[in-house]
Amino acid sequence: MSRIPFYLKERLENLRERVLHERFEASKLPVWERIILTWAPLLAFWVVISANLEPRNLFLGATVTLIIASFMRDMLTEDIRRTGHVLEKLLYFTFLYLPQYLIIMAFRLIESNLKVAKNVIFLDIHPGIVKIKTDLHSDTGVTILANSITLTPGTLTLDVSKKLGETYLYVHWIDLETLNREKAGEKIKGDIEEWLKKVFW
Repeated sequence: MSRIPFYLKERLENLRERVLHERFEASKLPVWERIILTWAPLLAFWVVISANLEPRNLFLGATVTLIIASFMRDMLTEDIRRTGHVLEKLLYFTFLYLPQYLIIMAFRLIESNLKVAKNVIFLDIHPGIVKIKTDLHSDTGVTILANSITLTPGTLTLDVSKKLGETYLYVHWIDLETLNREKAGEKIKGDIEEWLKKVFW
């Protein structure tokens, strides 16, 4: 059997990885924006933990968290992709995206708890593992999606596979409603993936 198809497949995979990497690097946030986006939540955490709004405490907290943010900027914001002013990003994250995610997860948790309770009461359990595709590529985005699926009762993310520039999740589903990959993905991911795509690439 000819090795040419394997060679072409490998070359294609390398090319896609290179394109994804270049796209990833080109859409990175500037350094100062990453520092501010890291510093703001750290300072908010400082204020909540210290429960002290005196100017001296705020100045100390701002200084310490700014130093920490300058070192940790890539850990928290490496995968964030969004155009616009940094103030706009902070306001969107704080007052729009975060509440949206919490509301989506709250509804999904209630819905999934009721479904699992129904399956257990009526002994209507058909477990199985399904492979679903995600449009997310960043490690942070895929990790949040996988953890959100695991947090939802009835589904458990077993593995993540990245191949030829595409990302797949292997999910254990307590009630395997369909073997169709697209339909299963829509049911399992719900609105979570669409929300994550607004923040992560």
